[in-house]
Amino acid sequence: MVRRKRNVPQRGGRQQANSTGGDEPNIYQEMLAEAGVAAPAASSPERPLKRRREGVPSHKKAAETAEPTPVPLAATSISKSSRQSVLDQEDEDEDDDAEFEDVAIPEPTIQTVELGSDEEEDDEDEDLRFQDVDLMMPLTDGDSESQEPRELELNLSAQKSAMTSKQAADRRKPLTKEERERRLDIHKAHLICLLSHVAKRNHWCNDSQVQAQLRSHLTDKMIQYLTPGTNLSQFGRTESLKNGLKQVAEMWTTKYEITEHGMRRSLWAEEVDHLSSYEPPSDMDSCLDKSDFREAAKTLQGSRDVGAQLYCALLRSVGVRARLVCSLQPLSFGSAGPTLPKPKESSKPKSVSKTKEMLSQVAKYREMANAVSPAASAGPSTARRRLGHPNASDYKFEPKAAPSRSRQIFEAPTRIRESPYPVYWVEILDVGHQKWQPTDPVVMNSFWKPKIFEPPITDKENSLSYVIAFNADGTAKDVTRRYAKAYTAKTRKLRIETALEDGKGWWNKVMKMYRPKTPSDLDQIEDNELAGVEAREPMPRNVQDFKDHPVYALERHLRRHEVLVPGAVPSGTVAAGARAPLEKVFRRKDVRMARSAEKWFRLGREVKPMEIPAKWLPKRVQNKRSRFDDQEQNEDADGDAGTPIYTMDQTYLYEPAPVRNGRVPKNKFGNIEVYVPSMIPKGGVHIADEYARRAAYVLGIDCAPALTGFEFKGRQGTAVLKGVVIAKEFEEAVRASIQGMIDLEQEVEEEKRRYVALKVWRRFLMGLRIRERIWSGVGEEERQQADREAELEAEAKGAESDETDEFDMVVDDGDDGGGGGFLVGDDDDDAEGGGGFLVE
Repeated sequence: MVRRKRNVPQRGGRQQANSTGGDEPNIYQEMLAEAGVAAPAASSPERPLKRRREGVPSHKKAAETAEPTPVPLAATSISKSSRQSVLDQEDEDEDDDAEFEDVAIPEPTIQTVELGSDEEEDDEDEDLRFQDVDLMMPLTDGDSESQEPRELELNLSAQKSAMTSKQAADRRKPLTKEERERRLDIHKAHLICLLSHVAKRNHWCNDSQVQAQLRSHLTDKMIQYLTPGTNLSQFGRTESLKNGLKQVAEMWTTKYEITEHGMRRSLWAEEVDHLSSYEPPSDMDSCLDKSDFREAAKTLQGSRDVGAQLYCALLRSVGVRARLVCSLQPLSFGSAGPTLPKPKESSKPKSVSKTKEMLSQVAKYREMANAVSPAASAGPSTARRRLGHPNASDYKFEPKAAPSRSRQIFEAPTRIRESPYPVYWVEILDVGHQKWQPTDPVVMNSFWKPKIFEPPITDKENSLSYVIAFNADGTAKDVTRRYAKAYTAKTRKLRIETALEDGKGWWNKVMKMYRPKTPSDLDQIEDNELAGVEAREPMPRNVQDFKDHPVYALERHLRRHEVLVPGAVPSGTVAAGARAPLEKVFRRKDVRMARSAEKWFRLGREVKPMEIPAKWLPKRVQNKRSRFDDQEQNEDADGDAGTPIYTMDQTYLYEPAPVRNGRVPKNKFGNIEVYVPSMIPKGGVHIADEYARRAAYVLGIDCAPALTGFEFKGRQGTAVLKGVVIAKEFEEAVRASIQGMIDLEQEVEEEKRRYVALKVWRRFLMGLRIRERIWSGVGEEERQQADREAELEAEAKGAESDETDEFDMVVDDGDDGGGGGFLVGDDDDDAEGGGGFLVE
């Protein structure tokens, strides 16, 4: 269906009607009358001529301004060329008339914008965007060179490169192996330090002075509720405890005041320079000693952490079994967490918004307009803009000013900005149900709601990964599974258990220091409860949470050597995206490890014949000494199919050839492969000793060096030969021969030590003989005097040598027993001339 063409009135029609005195009113004349300005004569129209728009043909402009006249039906057959010539001629006549017409141009002024209300201030950018500015006014002092049009250059490549460099700078670099190991060590050390810190704070909660100071804030009714009697029922004891906690929480909320920052999440710095410019907040937690803790108990002021600790001490003071719970905030060992904010560069100029730039331009134009016509720019009004006339600002009229609203100034109370989730809270033992329940009157103002304590992953101030509860006796328990909503899918990935192979063993070893020597029945009940919470965790809804999940697995997350068992039944499906198909979710127990035939052989198993590979891996460079080298080369030559891998169900135990007549079977390299004990042939024995091969050679027994594995250094592997494999009947003889070699080697070592000792004694005796020969003709008194002088000289020099040895002895290493005629004296003056030596 063809739409009906709508008739649009032309602009010239309205002018024709007004000039001919039709019934249609002249809106422009009415607007001037309202402004209090006399209407101009009809012979000299005030409205200036319209400029010709660039890029618009002249015949279209003539068609817009021409008066629509009725056209007879026969005139529709006029050709387009004749119509075009007529329109062009009319356009030329109109231009000639405008060229010699005198028009009174008023003094140039600028039309400005006033913000008369709060709504106009909010829409400041919109008002400035549609502001009409008279471009005919001179923008400079008359410099013709500056008035020449300037060429604008649009460089998109530079902007693209700048955006690319910014994105590259913001992209976080992956961690290297050394950096990850360093972060793991720091993470473990930080965990131990935080545990010690919380254990110290838990010990402060048992202080008698602190508890006595806080007990005065409790009424008898509160104490009666908090300590229900055994005569009540199970439900009654629980309700009494809840009522008491509610009253104590209301009292604590009104009396305790938060004035300082508490513990927050630890962040890594991307560069060392960021640490030098980092300044901690001035209102950090000042409770660093027990005396400060006692002072906080008196004033009831401090951080949120101190508030929770004092609340724990308050409950313990009346006999309530309370545990101090802390969500440790260690440094993360990965690179996905938030980092320390970068310091602000002082040298970099602040970016000016578009609104400020436009305001500065408006102020500049206003100053220029005042210099040209001060009277015209006085008292500007927003009503002038509504007239639509480019020179309407020249007319003097006083419009009514918009009523201004009085702004209400609201000053928010000073509040310490922290995470809306706590780091410290308290657990209360519900004696009736034998269950620990959380309570927090400082931050969350709640109790009996464990699932509200976990902060979101976007919280930069708090992260729930290790939640430790400390008892009054100093023992502690890991209760993270109670508060984490998705412990297996999300929280477990932030802990040390998944970062290291023995991470779980390391964490158990650390927590063993805080476990009780003999677990109680309450501890066993709590362990069963936490295990049940972990077992009842539902299936993840996010695809990323299935990665490394201990219960569920997706086929896309399987590792290189993992495959699903044939006939695996999916446990459900998960949506991978809005348009992506649903993916099947399998159990982790249906995932099997698959290996190549060579790796199975190193584990003592062989692939069954005619087995179909469970999976094909991409082609890899194999070891040159591999026993499957020729086979794999042939497979690669067939079509580059890759390496086939098989599951354990497709293999069987490898049985090597037995030892017959004392002869050990060997491979083409002259050794035997013994990667596991089951690969030792029947009738043989493996002797893993460095002297085994030598002993077998001495006894004349056939042996084969045992290949136990490979050492990979760089890109090449080196075979590791450890011991030999011999016939079992020769085992006793070889071991006896090995023991004899060991004993003989020990005798040789002892003979060497004996020779060294005799050599030292020979030098000592030679020195004594030389000394007696020198002092043989000297009297006893002179000898004693010389000894005393030597002692004084030694004390002056601070020497700690033997006082009996007054001469340095140099003994010849020759076999002769004589002195050899080389004697060194004690005189320092002879040092340059030989020092008393008798040179041969």
